[in-house]
This record gives sequence, structure tokens and C-alpha cells, in this order.
Amino acid sequence: MNRQAVYFTQPGAVEIREEALPPPAPNEVFVKTILSAVSSGTEMLVYRHQIPQNLPLDSTIAALSGNFDYPLKYGYSTVGRVIELGQGVDRSWQNKLVFAFHPHESHFIAAPEDLLPLPENVTPEDAVFLANMETAVNFLMDGQPIIGEQVVVFGQGIVGLLTTALLAQFPLGKLITVDQYPLRRRVSQEIGASCRLEPAGLPEKIYPLLHSGDTHGADLVFELSGNPEAFNQAIAITGFDGRIVLGSWYGQKTVNLELGGRFHRSRIRLISSQVSTLSPGLTGRWNKARRLEVAWRMLAGIKPSRLISHRFAVAEAPAAYQFLDNNSGEALQVVFTY
Repeated sequence: MNRQAVYFTQPGAVEIREEALPPPAPNEVFVKTILSAVSSGTEMLVYRHQIPQNLPLDSTIAALSGNFDYPLKYGYSTVGRVIELGQGVDRSWQNKLVFAFHPHESHFIAAPEDLLPLPENVTPEDAVFLANMETAVNFLMDGQPIIGEQVVVFGQGIVGLLTTALLAQFPLGKLITVDQYPLRRRVSQEIGASCRLEPAGLPEKIYPLLHSGDTHGADLVFELSGNPEAFNQAIAITGFDGRIVLGSWYGQKTVNLELGGRFHRSRIRLISSQVSTLSPGLTGRWNKARRLEVAWRMLAGIKPSRLISHRFAVAEAPAAYQFLDNNSGEALQVVFTY
């Protein structure tokens, strides 16, 4: 059996390579991929060679060993079907739909413990959002929104949109989204934002919206744009003792923070949030399995498959990344089909 695999080979270059696959070994299964989702924020950092050197791909995911060095396979949101079992694998795995934190490949071999069976009420098109939904769930666990708070979300890519959809279920005072692209701003309001704004001239536009009694400024801000300039905007609109959850990964982009003004006297709290771990303050009662259960429930309720804007056959992967590089404002979720 041969598979098609997507390789990042150098900055701005992607290849499809044919690779031979052996039958599954004992205690392994063979999976045929149905869909995989492009995580445009992280994967475009890889595509543009903006990843810090000598950084491990992800030490918590078995399929992502090694560093961000070309050539490499990357991606971590794959849905497929188990089509062959190795010796010793329970027969119940045969034909099971599964999610895997796995690179973009048409077929792959995995241990059953590295696969997540799809719940009956979650379709493959919704399940392919699991990795990003888990990230959004983690943002809320770190930000801990409170009833009546005024919340701002910078960045309405897929993770930002999913975060907005989750926040829209809370009885907040206001939920304001900020993004440079009209499509993303419109969709953010369709899924629950009370107001949408573009970044230009933001402080003057948003201040009148962030007044509640004697308090001024946002209570809670999520910076998910991937744009270092948004960090200073987040500081500028956060109120006294407010919280900023930093979910963006800037890669090698330089961040020049303005900490001598509003930040210095406002007791603003900066919270680093990354899905590979849970907040130490929650680990007495929470683990990754419990968080994943929440993410599955959120997928079943929100049904994010409506956010799939573009489908490319995996053989068209080079064109897909070129499209994202040049037209990111026209895309929501890009998926590969197999």
C-alpha cells in the first residue's frame, strides 16, 4: 500500500510524496483518511519558515516527533476510518471512524490508544475541528469568564471563531470581536458576538462600548490574532485588574510591548494559554481526557462544519497553501479531502 503525504520542503514550498506503507504490526491499526483540517495560523508559520529554530514539533503527540526542520510532515487534525487491524487488536475497531492528531496523509498506521473514536452524534466534518475546539475550550478554562463581564476577542480565524461561539453561550455583558477581514467579522456576529470591529482606530471606537457602571475597559480579552501589534491594542482596551489571555503563537515575529503607560498602573494580568497542558490550578480535578470530553460536546452543539469554506484534494495541497498565503481573508476553514 502507498500513501500520499504532504511535506513542507522549504519556505513557501510544499510537495506531495508517495510513500510505501507496510501492513499494521501487532497492536496497530491501519487508517484511511477522510478529511484533515489545515490549521492556518500554525501551518502558515511553518510554510513561511517563521518557527523558532530547534523547537520540538509537539512532544505530547506521538505522530509529531522531531523538530521544525525541513523537510517535514505537519498537521494535527485528521479524521479517518480504521480499515485493517494488526494482530491482537480488538475487532470492535474495524471500520470505526476515528480522530487523530496526525499530519496530512492519505493513510497511516497508529496504535489504538492514539486514536479517538467519533461519538455517534458528531460527523467527520464536525470532528475535524476537534483540535481547535479543544484549544478554544482551554482558552475559556484559562480566562474564566464571569457572568456580566465585558469580553473582547482579537482574531477571528477558526480558533477565534470557536472561542467566540463558546463565549456566546455565557451570559456576558458584551462580547466584542476584532478582526481585519470583513468575512471573519461578519461570521463572528452570526455565531454570537454582540459587536464586531476592525482593528484600525480601535481604542476610540471600542471605549464607548466598554463602560459599565464605574468600570471602564474590558474585563477579559483574548488575543488570538497571531499579530504582535494586537497585543498592545489588547493592553490599551483592558480595564483595571483585567485579564488578557494570550493564545497567539507569534513564532519568530518580534513583539514590542508598550508597558510604560496604561499597563503599568492598571494591574493587568497576562495569562499564557497553550493547549498542550492544562492550567496547574485545575489539574487537581481536570485532565486532558476530561477536557476532550467537553470539546466533543461542544462540537455536537455548535456544529462547526458550517465554517468549512474551502475543500482541496490532498494532491492540491501546494495550491491550498499558496491560496492561504495570498488570500487568507477569503478563507475560514480549509480542509483536505482524500
